[in-house]
Amino acid sequence: MSGPENRHGTAEAAGSKPPTIAHVARAAGVSPSTVSRALNREHRFYRSPSAARIREVAAEIGYAPNPVASNLRRQQTNTIGVLVPRLTDTVMAMLYEEIATASLKRGYHTLVATTHDDPDREHENGEVLLQRRVDGLILTTARTDGGFCQDLARRNIPHVLVLRAFGDSAASVGDDRLGGYLATRHLIDLGHRRIALVAGPTYASSALGRRAGYEEALQEAGLPIDQQLILPSAFSMESGEDAGQRLLALEPRPTAVFAVNDNTAIGLLSAVQRTGLRVPDDLSVVGYNDIPLAARLSVPLTTVRVPFDAIAAAAVDQLIDLIAGAPAETRTVAPTLIPRRTTVRAT
Repeated sequence: MSGPENRHGTAEAAGSKPPTIAHVARAAGVSPSTVSRALNREHRFYRSPSAARIREVAAEIGYAPNPVASNLRRQQTNTIGVLVPRLTDTVMAMLYEEIATASLKRGYHTLVATTHDDPDREHENGEVLLQRRVDGLILTTARTDGGFCQDLARRNIPHVLVLRAFGDSAASVGDDRLGGYLATRHLIDLGHRRIALVAGPTYASSALGRRAGYEEALQEAGLPIDQQLILPSAFSMESGEDAGQRLLALEPRPTAVFAVNDNTAIGLLSAVQRTGLRVPDDLSVVGYNDIPLAARLSVPLTTVRVPFDAIAAAAVDQLIDLIAGAPAETRTVAPTLIPRRTTVRAT
């Protein structure tokens, strides 16, 4: 008599009762706990060749895990909570879709809540997600004062920060300092010397990193850091338009502007158009993130591309590792400068 039962010495598994983890362990020549780890998507061992071979044995003898019972034993729901400032922001919508896609590939579903970058709402909606028994949280809302992520760390709740970092919390981020440097260096290489910065909010580590890169590039080129040319802002088009109006009123005007995200850059372009000036003839502009609209503007926007898919996938992997007991770490992905038509050589 041939068949997988005989090959693996598990004829008892072919009886009236379905195969168990013990049957798989005997067939594979490992312990039941090793089988459990091989079948557990949240465990690092799951991705090893040895785990793959154990799953092949399990499939051959017809073992089918009960995910509901397994999750109840582990008190897990295979659900990830995601906190974002707002889904009307293109970057946040793009990032959430990538997180949801990466989660689904790992056998997880996602729940999302918005905070409007309000610390009280972040706490409130974060607690709502936890009450839904999510296994961990991904936050794009971290602030330089810590806030909710500090509370999560104190309570040993698995969480990963995305795009923004704080303290010892696990994070998946772009290299913002490098991105800010690339944007500003591009303008310097085009001969611009009076370069303004629409700097973003001071509570976001991403904005602070891009400002640090801007200042580094200026210092490297021997150019002064003129505080009059650095305007704090929100991450919105309205804020970019307001900043643009103030910058264009300066005497002398800057010849170029680096805006720390594409939304503020687009608002800035609107302000330039309303004054009768032209981009890039009168003002070169660089944005950040490379949202889909950037390449489709009447004058396509020079920007710094952030690989949201890689950042999201890393965040999901990190969170699943944390849930399985791995230590926190930060993963950083390099951005890329995308030159388009909003930047030209200074005259």
